[in-house]
Amino acid sequence: MKKLAGILIIVLVICFAAYEFQASESEDVQRVMAFGDSLTYGKGDKDGEGYIDGLEDELNNPQSEQKVSFWNYGIKGQETDGVIKQLDDYRIKTKLDEADTFIVFIGTNDLINSNGGNLEKISDRKINEGKREYINHLKKITSTLIEANGKADILVVGLYNPIKDNQKLEKHIRDYNESIKGLADKGERMLFIPTNDLFEDEKKTKYFSDKLHPNEKGYQLIANRVLESYDFK
Repeated sequence: MKKLAGILIIVLVICFAAYEFQASESEDVQRVMAFGDSLTYGKGDKDGEGYIDGLEDELNNPQSEQKVSFWNYGIKGQETDGVIKQLDDYRIKTKLDEADTFIVFIGTNDLINSNGGNLEKISDRKINEGKREYINHLKKITSTLIEANGKADILVVGLYNPIKDNQKLEKHIRDYNESIKGLADKGERMLFIPTNDLFEDEKKTKYFSDKLHPNEKGYQLIANRVLESYDFK
């Protein structure tokens, strides 16, 4: 009996030590939750998950004492209403308070689909109508994140123009970004991160895998901009 009791005590000590180690390890890991469309999913990057993969590699380099864990919820083809549904999903909703930082990079599909699903012929009226709905959705997304988590910062990434010689589209991209920045500037824990200037005066074949999605080099530019704009501490 004494021998059995001794074994039980040893097992309990080991379990407690393991629990303490895991708890300490968990405190040292930052959690970043990213929501968005194919640009957050990483479409076009044959080596990884786009800018998320770039952030993860940079922040978890061997010299870094702080480790960062990324939960990528980007879905190809998603619009803002899709993110709203994600945030209401029990499997995600119950984890929101565990994040230290949120990244929201969404809106490209909202703009394109409001124009009829392509960018061949720009309709100012349709895109302006779509933008109003988009901003309302973005407000709901950021409000949900703020209410669910009282400490995490929200990085709202701006849109870029994939067709630089299309000045009508450029105007709408700038209008979108001004509205996104205006929303972010009103939030205490929100930060707007622009991307539209990253690909100006650059050869598209160098940074894009297709008409819309960046390649590895293009995603790295976005990752670098996020790192320049925000200190993951």
